[in-house]
Amino acid sequence: MQPHQLNPIIEPQFESVNDYIINHLGSNVPLVEKIGHYIVESGGKRLRPLLVLLAANAIGYKGEKHIPLAAIIEFIHTATLLHDDVVDNSELRRGKDTANAKWGNAPSVLVGDFLYSRAFQIMVEIGSMEIMEVISNATNVIAEGEVLQLLNTKNPDTTEEAYMQVILGKTAMLFEAATESGAILADADKQEQEALRLYGLHLGTAFQLIDDVMDYLSSSEEMGKNVGDDLAEGKATLPLIHAMRAGTEDQRQLVRQAIRKGGLDDLQPIMDIVKATGAIEYTQDKAQQEADKAIAALDNIAESSFKETLKLLADIAVKRNS
Repeated sequence: MQPHQLNPIIEPQFESVNDYIINHLGSNVPLVEKIGHYIVESGGKRLRPLLVLLAANAIGYKGEKHIPLAAIIEFIHTATLLHDDVVDNSELRRGKDTANAKWGNAPSVLVGDFLYSRAFQIMVEIGSMEIMEVISNATNVIAEGEVLQLLNTKNPDTTEEAYMQVILGKTAMLFEAATESGAILADADKQEQEALRLYGLHLGTAFQLIDDVMDYLSSSEEMGKNVGDDLAEGKATLPLIHAMRAGTEDQRQLVRQAIRKGGLDDLQPIMDIVKATGAIEYTQDKAQQEADKAIAALDNIAESSFKETLKLLADIAVKRNS
């Protein structure tokens, strides 16, 4: 079951978002449309736009502007994927060739720019300065998070605190923007808005931590990307940070060396170290703590089927394998 199928009231709204996205990929430049359709239609759970719908409904929203707002969030997310894949030299995403693998880096970056600008065009149509402030701030933090991750690449001295800051920028911030903007659109009071903002923040953090775990546990078929991609790119994610902290001196040095040089030459021994040092369990526990915080944040939201779906999503986020 896909996440949007958890709540029957949301399903038709979710389909409306999909239709809206497809209908707003139009461009006078054929390659823009071709790449845009390729990446948008390549699968994925569309979790971030779903969060917009759930947040707005949880506050009792009865209008229709949550549909374009959800599309905005998906356009921004898709733009970051295009840019990320170029930066990381990725060749596989969601089980398919990345756009940069098919068309090259330059077109991918430029179509990512197109999706960003299309998102802001739609934002103007929604006409909320407060929503524009939240999303523009989030977009800025996401860009900073990507630069921070780049600076930490092949740096085995990256601390847990520094890595959590990367997660905030690269993943959690857009989750936060999705739920907070949905709350604002529905005229939530300040307490409700803060509750949904915190829910998105903690859910996004949990989601990324489980992504980090899956890089050392899942198969390529489950993840839709190559196992060990993080290690190949020299990313000191939390499982590696903990493995260096908890392992023997020989284990620590092997992990440090693998991070410095990148590549997959040492993938199997590194995976063995990650498992032997309890790094998988440590990261999963951190993710569970974040999911618990997300659920607790919803205490200030009135009971509804939408609130229950939000809680269920937090539980699913830490139990998934793809």
